[in-house]
Amino acid sequence: MSATFSNRKRQKMNRELEIIANPGEPTILSRRVIDAPRALVWDLFTRAEHLKRWWGPRWLTMVSCEVDLRVGGSYRFVLRAPDGQECGFRGEYHEIIPQEKVVNTFVFEPLPDQGALQTLSMEEVQGRTIVSTITLHQSVANRDGHLASGMEPGMRDTYARLDELLAELQNQTSV
Repeated sequence: MSATFSNRKRQKMNRELEIIANPGEPTILSRRVIDAPRALVWDLFTRAEHLKRWWGPRWLTMVSCEVDLRVGGSYRFVLRAPDGQECGFRGEYHEIIPQEKVVNTFVFEPLPDQGALQTLSMEEVQGRTIVSTITLHQSVANRDGHLASGMEPGMRDTYARLDELLAELQNQTSV
């Protein structure tokens, strides 16, 4: 193993959320290390009973969580703000490799013409899981709108909620 590869692998093991949006490119790359094995992380990302407990920032409540995890299947999440306003997210699954990869569309329902294609990848390293998502937008302007929407603080809070759920689940299994 080369020193460069070793250094890259160590950098990947940092638990801080990394978001990369290169100028002029319609993509957003996010990466985060989760302190759990890939099989568990897969379940947390793909099963409705888990998603409804952590997906979305904590100031929003998930009021609907539907997941039909199969190629050609779909998902839909509806979040409610404290003022009662609701917004939905939906998409269709294009490719699924269990515990490794999911490719799906991602549509924020208030802006249905600005959908994106997402590729979620999971890699297990030393009992921890590196979750990477590449979101390919139709244009740089759409990508920039996604970035300006509060995506980063929302993702940070969402991952914090995921960490809290993991701690709860791991405590239950150790009892």
